[in-house]
Amino acid sequence: MDLLVNKKDASPVSLDSRALGSILYHNIFDFPLTFSELIKWERAPGKGEVKAIVQIKNGFYFLKGRDGIILKRLMRKRISAKKLSIARKASRILSSIPTVKFVGITGALAMENADDGSDIDLIIITRKDALWTSRILVLLALKAIGFPVRRYQDKDQKDKLCLNMWLDETALAWPKKDRNVYTAHEIAQIVPLVNKAKAYERFIFANKWAKEYWPNAIKVQTIKMNPEDSSKLLSSLVEPLARKLQMWYMRGKITREVVGIKRAIFHPFDWGKRVLSKLTS
Repeated sequence: MDLLVNKKDASPVSLDSRALGSILYHNIFDFPLTFSELIKWERAPGKGEVKAIVQIKNGFYFLKGRDGIILKRLMRKRISAKKLSIARKASRILSSIPTVKFVGITGALAMENADDGSDIDLIIITRKDALWTSRILVLLALKAIGFPVRRYQDKDQKDKLCLNMWLDETALAWPKKDRNVYTAHEIAQIVPLVNKAKAYERFIFANKWAKEYWPNAIKVQTIKMNPEDSSKLLSSLVEPLARKLQMWYMRGKITREVVGIKRAIFHPFDWGKRVLSKLTS
């Protein structure tokens, strides 16, 4: 179907229907899109036909009657600037840790759409067989410098670092069962802060399936997976001990988090399920 854009003192114009899918998706996050963002976040055609009227105001596209989210987006952009500064400062500390290969911003902050009370979500990719060792080193480094880190059941999350996604560099591909329009967007919107040995490019290459949902959002390079071997002492003794200690500390606190040898995903609330539900409702 074609998408009608209503504009004051202007005739309706026809746009590619894939833009409508993008506007509908980002509407869930109160995020109106600019024209360049409509191109970047063009959504792959879905099943069925969806009808909606879109308006344009001050260069932003949004669903009819939702012009209030323009101001909300502009306010969140200003709020996000402070949080981005904190993330960049923290990443400079983390870049000095040899086993940390990549640090990136995820979540709402990656889109500069964070509200005042939100935390700072980060993804960290570590050297092969060093995920749990890296996690200890990262937490100790941040504590030593004085960066606030969000803890389990911490209700006050404002401006705190939330280290909610940890990946071993040999386990970068998202599980097939969890691949959908939401996880594809979350991957595509990541903002790199630390990128050693092209870890980010390798991550995107491993998750090139995301282009099936958002064809223009990421650029995929053919990158050889060339993980750096850890020392035998680290991989056979230090790493298992570090994991064992942290699993002991987290006992009784794990709900729906994914905690394994190569992956640790700390998302107690399933935002993906909520977003997918809204898209189909």
